[in-house]
Amino acid sequence: MKKAKRRIFISPTTGKVASPKMVKEVADFVEDEPDNLYRLVIGTDSQARRKNGKSEIDFVTAVVVHRIGKGAKYYWRKERKKKIPVLRDKIYTETLMSLDVAQEIVPGLRAAIPPAKYDLEIHIDVGPLGPTREMIKEVVGMVNGSGFEARTKPESWAASSVADKHA
Repeated sequence: MKKAKRRIFISPTTGKVASPKMVKEVADFVEDEPDNLYRLVIGTDSQARRKNGKSEIDFVTAVVVHRIGKGAKYYWRKERKKKIPVLRDKIYTETLMSLDVAQEIVPGLRAAIPPAKYDLEIHIDVGPLGPTREMIKEVVGMVNGSGFEARTKPESWAASSVADKHA
């Protein structure tokens, strides 16, 4: 039997948590006010930089549970890679990282919270105005083909705002 992944996320309110504990905290947040509508959003952004003369890139994935009209809480994790990819590879990596986190946590969420209580979205940091516009159909197809709803700019705030804040 394959061992479940146990990534560490950071919550601004509770600190470091492993992914199973994050799922429990999200379920508790939903159960605190069960009559509200919720949106669970996952998005990844990246930031390239040079450190000590070497190029590196930080990928930050955010998991946000939004109590619609009444606030939210979020978790994030950072993964550093030494090689800076070209734009197309960077966008694919961001999208695949979001999908990987979704595939890790969604089974636990579905067991803890009835899917009718929340919408699940993957936010992708691509938009119709910038250099990523030609990739929209490709990455949205990847997300939809994986069984998730995709959002792009300007609706992809989990990637372009929440994850970007920690990149």
